[in-house]
Amino acid sequence: MSVVQVCARCASRWPVTGAPAQWCPRCQGLLLSPVDTARPAPPTGRNFRWVARSPYPPIARRRPAPRRLGPTPRYTHVPRWGLLDPPPEQPDERVTRTEAAADLAPTLLACTAIVFALAAAAEAFRYGLLVFNRVRLVDPLTLAVSDSMVWATQVSAPLVALAAAAASVCRLVVTRREVLAARGLADPRSPRSLAAGVLVPVVNLVMPGVFLTEIADGDRRTLTAIRIWWAAWVANGLLVVVGFLWRGRDTLQAQADGVLLAAITAAVAAATALLTLHVIRRLDGLDLLGRPQRTTRWINVPATGRPEREEATVG
Repeated sequence: MSVVQVCARCASRWPVTGAPAQWCPRCQGLLLSPVDTARPAPPTGRNFRWVARSPYPPIARRRPAPRRLGPTPRYTHVPRWGLLDPPPEQPDERVTRTEAAADLAPTLLACTAIVFALAAAAEAFRYGLLVFNRVRLVDPLTLAVSDSMVWATQVSAPLVALAAAAASVCRLVVTRREVLAARGLADPRSPRSLAAGVLVPVVNLVMPGVFLTEIADGDRRTLTAIRIWWAAWVANGLLVVVGFLWRGRDTLQAQADGVLLAAITAAVAAATALLTLHVIRRLDGLDLLGRPQRTTRWINVPATGRPEREEATVG
């Protein structure tokens, strides 16, 4: 084994038994010319040479050496950093203030309906006492109870209604954003314009219905619910204006009629709050109680049979 051939790839040595080979049996690399290990040839007599190449590309080698900014850092403990891939960014799941207020809208609307229903009952009870007082005297305790009920509902109802209106604006902003995002669109109306259209008097008789119609997407039942709510909303606003104007009349009969008008206005306000809750639930694919909607479809069958229906849950 004095004459060998060295592989240029894996540096394996292979003895030459006959004619020199060309390829390495191990890695299929190129075999260099035979050399005698007993009599190594001088560098000038070799027919090959070793070339060391840098593992870095030529562009990296032509870059200037980095400037030293300071001494080599020293650590008193084992560093915790290493060559690790950065963790993937987690989606921001924090709930914004608008979304938090929007989640309160159904609860506040239900409370508004209850308070205005109590206000309507209190005004109706007072009107009954006025009718009863035409022929008999009213017990002072009963009159005090009636006054307390009217005073409590007159104070609490506007506050709850204002809170429900603010939460409903936030719910409108969130619902429009989600519905339009599902269609691949952005809401062209800003939250401020939506709030102004819902809260500014006179304007809020028209614009809320427009805002809701824009996201109804042609659904017949949703459009019907929005139109019924719109009519109740306008009627409630007109009754409030009539009630303020009616208070200027100072006759006894006018005051009694004002009590009846206040009862009707409170009842319409309670119905409007329930219709608002129904529209919100409808846009979310739920019924008034927050359950998934069930759609009933009637199917025609031959005259010998009875009509059948199919029920499907929407949500």
